[in-house]
Amino acid sequence: MLFPHSNLRTAKPRPALVVQADNLQTGLQQVIVAMITSRMFRANHPSRVTILLSTPDGQNSGLLTDSVVMCDNLATITETEIDRVIGNLPMADVDQALRHTLGL
Repeated sequence: MLFPHSNLRTAKPRPALVVQADNLQTGLQQVIVAMITSRMFRANHPSRVTILLSTPDGQNSGLLTDSVVMCDNLATITETEIDRVIGNLPMADVDQALRHTLGL
């Protein structure tokens, strides 16, 4: 999918993780996603989740390299911007990172 840069004028194709509730039912054809980056120096922050391909979770993610889910970099996109589903991740660590980001 195209994940928007912070200037909202440009975007970059990258994987992202859908983080909104499955049953949100807002009536809008959009989803909230967290950016995923392969730049591992961005790891080790409470708002971020490290995904290592050497783990079962990493193997189920569909990612091609070790990555970081940036729960402090969220975007709302239209559902039509999602190219395809590549895998899945357990949400416990993601939930904790989102709670830290949102102060919940």
